[in-house]
Amino acid sequence: MPLSAGARLGPYEIVAAVGAGGMGEVYRARDTRLKRDVALKILPASFASDPDRLARFQREAEVLASLSHPNIAAIFGLEESDGSRALIMELVEGETLADRIARGPIPIDEALPIAKQIAEALEAAHEQGVIHRDLKPANIKVTSSGTVKVLDFGLAKLAEAPAVTTSTNSLSISPTITSPAMMTGVGVLLGTAAYMSPEQAKGKAADKRSDIWAFGCVLFEMLTGKRTFEGEDVADTLASVLRAQPDWQSLPADLPSPIAALLSQSLQKDRHQRLGDIAAASFAFRMGSSVATPVRTPARHRAIPLVVTCAICAAIAAMSAWRLKLPAPTSPGRFEILLASGQEFSVAAASRRLIAMSPDGSQIAYVGSSGLYIRPLASLAVRRLVATDDQQAIQNPVFSPDGQSIAFYSAFDRALKRVSVTGGAAATLYSSEAPNGIEWSEDGI
Repeated sequence: MPLSAGARLGPYEIVAAVGAGGMGEVYRARDTRLKRDVALKILPASFASDPDRLARFQREAEVLASLSHPNIAAIFGLEESDGSRALIMELVEGETLADRIARGPIPIDEALPIAKQIAEALEAAHEQGVIHRDLKPANIKVTSSGTVKVLDFGLAKLAEAPAVTTSTNSLSISPTITSPAMMTGVGVLLGTAAYMSPEQAKGKAADKRSDIWAFGCVLFEMLTGKRTFEGEDVADTLASVLRAQPDWQSLPADLPSPIAALLSQSLQKDRHQRLGDIAAASFAFRMGSSVATPVRTPARHRAIPLVVTCAICAAIAAMSAWRLKLPAPTSPGRFEILLASGQEFSVAAASRRLIAMSPDGSQIAYVGSSGLYIRPLASLAVRRLVATDDQQAIQNPVFSPDGQSIAFYSAFDRALKRVSVTGGAAATLYSSEAPNGIEWSEDGI
């Protein structure tokens, strides 16, 4: 039975009910010791003896305690009293993003700052190894000052036990856990149907790219006022997630091209083709707030690789900086690259840059027939950083501004990668189609 105003849970006095869902009941309460209002998320009595629910509740408290970010609602503690257990959390005033969208599409200049803060919250969670797995407008609040708070990490990084299927009339409110995955034991579907990634819809394990998919769904809904994928019930909605394409024509005609590219990369059904790290979204938002030329979505939508858009914008910025800041060129320098025995070097493909120089001019990196190499100009010593049997597999190396890393495109993995100049394993930044070039800006993009 829901608690009534005036009821007590330890030192906390219930003021009013805020909402309820599959993860618990939420109340506004008064902390009588610290004289402040807080949010109490209480595990319903019917679940008090359920070990799986208790473990999930405890895990949510631990997950929230591991996160500290201005765009994630903070946790103050865990309280137990008279058999009831509650999370004591920051009380976030304001409406949910779902409430705001219910009034219609959000203008671009209002939507982008909100989306940027959501992305920053996800980035902070992902850096701690936390995957939300139920990101949706109902779990996001926007305060009167425009500050975004991501809520409800009840499904975060949890292995879920089978549970009953939710009502088909609450697709955007409560977590969706459906059969037949439960009955076979192969997998369990976690999340909310309208924002669930294709891999989650198939009962596969979620990773940070699943959150990126949900982020794309939320951004699309903010801009259009309608869900990215819809259906009459859970089954129809999941079928839409797996087979349908978003209605790209419903996006605003004046949407900046970097934001269109971000949406396209976030909503790739194959997660190997999806944006691999939400941190890359920050560049799109910076460019989207300054790019005057919109993208008008064609009748037949074609995915715009984010890395290509970023490379073009970064190249323009780099060229402008070169014209404005660098001194006039002096006499040219010349040097030779002595290849190892049996190694070949080819520049046949004009779209593939095979050599790069460090920002301080002390080292060069180049693609040979068996990998990516680095060599100090003051020495003939050559080190191989990345091995490959196919020279075509590595393209467009570029040094970081500090000269400590090299980014390159791997045609074999179809991904942008990064490797330290001291060696070690190459890390995948995100999946992408082959770019015509890569630039690395001074601010790390």
